[in-house]
Amino acid sequence: MIAHMNPITIAVVGLGSGGEDQLTLGTLKTLEQASRRYVRTADHPAVHDLRARGVIFDESFDALYEQHDDFERVYEAIAAALLAAAGAGHAPLPPQPSQAPQATQPSQPASPPRPSATLSPGQAAAEAGTTSSQPSSPQPPSDIATEPSLPGHPPSPNIAAAESATIVYAVPGHPMVAERSVVLLRERAAAAGIPLRILGGESFLDQAFARLGFDPIEGFQLLDASRPITREQLRPGMHTLIGQVYDGFTASETKLSLMRAYPDDYPVVVGQALGVPHSENVRTVPLYDLDRLGDYGNLTLVYIPADHDPALRRHSFERLHEIVGILRSPGGCPWDREQTHQSIRKNFIEETYEAIEALDLDDPDGMKEEFGDVILQVLLHSQMEEETGAFDVYDVLAELNDKLIFRHPHVFGGENARDAEEALRNWEQMKAEEKRLRGKPERTSVLDGIPKDLPALPRAHKLQKKASKVGFDWPDLEGVIAKIEEELGELREAAANESPERRLEELGDLLFAVANAARFLDADPEEALAGTNRKFAERFSYIEDRLRMSGRKFDETDLIEMEAWWQEAKHDRS
Repeated sequence: MIAHMNPITIAVVGLGSGGEDQLTLGTLKTLEQASRRYVRTADHPAVHDLRARGVIFDESFDALYEQHDDFERVYEAIAAALLAAAGAGHAPLPPQPSQAPQATQPSQPASPPRPSATLSPGQAAAEAGTTSSQPSSPQPPSDIATEPSLPGHPPSPNIAAAESATIVYAVPGHPMVAERSVVLLRERAAAAGIPLRILGGESFLDQAFARLGFDPIEGFQLLDASRPITREQLRPGMHTLIGQVYDGFTASETKLSLMRAYPDDYPVVVGQALGVPHSENVRTVPLYDLDRLGDYGNLTLVYIPADHDPALRRHSFERLHEIVGILRSPGGCPWDREQTHQSIRKNFIEETYEAIEALDLDDPDGMKEEFGDVILQVLLHSQMEEETGAFDVYDVLAELNDKLIFRHPHVFGGENARDAEEALRNWEQMKAEEKRLRGKPERTSVLDGIPKDLPALPRAHKLQKKASKVGFDWPDLEGVIAKIEEELGELREAAANESPERRLEELGDLLFAVANAARFLDADPEEALAGTNRKFAERFSYIEDRLRMSGRKFDETDLIEMEAWWQEAKHDRS
């Protein structure tokens, strides 16, 4: 007689990375006593070995890999199916001693009977809306049970009552190592009111440490080939294992990722079925051959031993920070040690302009070099502050990260920006809010916030732009052009009759008015003037080339000839 019902418990067990020898005794007992057994994939050596013990899995989830386009959807479907199967019915509590059934031998050649209230994974996933229109119960492999109960023994209430109220989900390796479906179960089981129990197992890491012969205490990282591997994750100074190299595609993606930090011919170790007798294969190949091996599978991994060669760290920001620290250290460069913020202030300006020149010339090689020089200035000034304990360059990066996220709520928050202008308004609003939160004093003038050392032309442009936001502006371009003509007339008058100071003042007024015209033309006056400077330099260089070709110097020509060459350059390069 059944008095009351309990929720079915899901027990997650690890099968290890090889055959039954890697199973723990607790895992084996749990599998033998389970009311129903599921396995993520039947393509595992332990599944075959367990069958010889009479431990047969009722269903595998292999078919879901064909039904879904990506691994995340597969794992979502697995978790949903298991939770639905456990929650669809209530398994009976074990009977009282007087009603105890006969013991079941663990070596029976078929799986224990299934509780009638438990759905199959296909049925559960279908009810949860996670499977496609394909059949919900695919044909299982030979090591998966095809009958609902022991041959000749259909389930009865007495037998069902005798069963353990547990279904088992078996995964390769250790349940908490590279098992996304288990992570999802952990996140959702409690909310669904379903007890979850996790039993550890030997993961592929245990075999990797033993078979590849390295100690993880020296520094070790585990990466997942099924997810994008970024350059920031690659640490040549640490032992690196990359798991789940399932096929040629993931091997190719892994190769391309590794080539961001390692030379193309760098030796890497490929391990297949580590610790599995007659199946293990360990070989070393050049990195460029990583995706040309042809025999990948669920038990394939890539290993890159730790290498402290400084050349492998040349792409890392940490190495650059280390080099600058050495230069400023007592045993470093005497010149670098003597520098202060003020002594190299001008270098910052010069390097910035050289970087701008590389941009203007659209010179990728020049950009690469000059951007590095600008970054060096940031690192040098940050290193000086690090030596005083004020901050270091990583604090600079942290502040920049926070600022970019805070000022882009339409990207990292819940707000939206329909176009670039709205995004800019968001930026200005969040910039003001940021300063308020930091307790910075509010600006007393609309014109505050423009750097006083900004070159005069862009400073004029910014002053006029800020003033226009409060309505102090010409109504249209015609008014600006009229002002330019007015200032030009005043400059002519000053040039003819006024003092040098007045001439300078009137010249400044004219330039200021011209800078204002740039704003109405939606152009940057600095860029406009820079373009004219380049154009002048190119045409003048043409004159120099013509003189050089004729074997003459500037004192051997005249303005008429140079003007003719100027016009040639103007038409040839227009």
